[in-house]
Amino acid sequence: MKRRALACPVRAGEPTYNRAIMPIIEIRDLCKTYQVYQKKEGLWQSVRGLFQREYRDIVAVKDVDLEVDEGEFVAFLGPNGAGKTTTLKLLSGVINPTSGSATVMGFVPWKRENEYRRQFALVMGQKNQLWWDLPAQESFRLHQHIYGIPADQFQATQDELTELLDVRRLLNQPVRELSLGERMKMELIAALLHSPRVLFLDEPTIGLDVVAQHNIQQFLKHYQQERKITILLTSHYMQDIEALCERVVIIANGTIHYNGSLSGILDRFSTHKLVRLHLAEGQSFDGLDRIAPVEKLQEPNISYRVERGEVPSVLSRVLAERQVIDVVVEDPPLEEIIAEVFAQAAQDNPANGSERPAGVK
Repeated sequence: MKRRALACPVRAGEPTYNRAIMPIIEIRDLCKTYQVYQKKEGLWQSVRGLFQREYRDIVAVKDVDLEVDEGEFVAFLGPNGAGKTTTLKLLSGVINPTSGSATVMGFVPWKRENEYRRQFALVMGQKNQLWWDLPAQESFRLHQHIYGIPADQFQATQDELTELLDVRRLLNQPVRELSLGERMKMELIAALLHSPRVLFLDEPTIGLDVVAQHNIQQFLKHYQQERKITILLTSHYMQDIEALCERVVIIANGTIHYNGSLSGILDRFSTHKLVRLHLAEGQSFDGLDRIAPVEKLQEPNISYRVERGEVPSVLSRVLAERQVIDVVVEDPPLEEIIAEVFAQAAQDNPANGSERPAGVK
C-alpha cells in the first residue's frame, strides 16, 4: 500500500452537535425484535397458515447502551446472529428499532435525513454497492452526483484513495473482472469519496486471502489516523481487531457482555498462561508432565497451560530439575479467549426469542 498525506476537506453545514459535551455515537436501551412466521409441514398446515399464523420473536438487539467518542476505532465482536450487523443497520438508518434511542453526530439515524446520510458510510463485506458490469470509475461518478461532491474535491479524493490502495490501473476495468480483494478496495473507495465522518464496516475482509487482509488493514489504520474519523468494525478475524482496534465491544444474544480495551479482555477472561520451554540437548522429558498440564510436547520443546498465579512455581520446578535454553510466557490466543466468552454468553442466555400465541403478529 502506498502512503501519502490525506487532505481533509471542510464540509458545509457540519456538524450539528457539540463535540465537547456529547459522544459522536450515543445508544440508549436500543432493542430490535423480528417476527418470524413459523410455517409447519404439510398441506393442511399450509392452508391453515393462510388464516391463522404463528410467529416467533427473534431478539436481535436487546437493551444496548453504548457511547463512542469522535476518532475512536471500535471493534464489534460476537458470534453469528449476535446482533452486530443489526446494530450497524440501526445506526445507519437501514432499519428502525423496536424501542430505545440512538444518535450519531446528533442525528437520529432512522429519520434518514439527507444531512446525516452525507456524513456517514456503511460498507458490508457481503453486499455490493458498485455496478457489477461497469468499471468502478462509473460508479464513483454516480456517487459524486449523489453526494454533490465538487469536481475538484472528487478528483483529489479519488486520486488519494486509489494511490493508497494501489488500484488506479483498475479504474476502467469492469467490477465483475476484479478479484475479491480488488473489489473490496473499490468498495472502500466508493464509501469514502464523500469523506464521511463516521464509517461502519461489516466484515470488510471476509473471504480475503492473507495478503489482501493485510493491505486492507494497513489502509484502514492509515486512513483513520490521518482523518481521525470514527469507525465501528465487525469482524470474525482476530487479526483485524488486533491490528486496528484498541477498544472492543463483545455482543452476544443481542446484549453487550464486554466494553473495554483489547488488553482488558485478557485480564478479565483469561485465567491461564501458556508457558513454553526449550530444553537443552540431552535433557530428559520423563516426569515433566507431573509438574503441570501439558499443552504440547515436541522435543526439545514443551508447553504448559498454567493458572496465572502458578506460573512462578511451575517455572522454578522445571528450572530446578532441567537445563532450559529459552522460556516464553504468553497469553492464550485471542481467538480462544473470545470463543470462551461467546460460549459463556450462550450458557447464560441460551434462548434467543419466544413463541407468540397463534394468530398474533
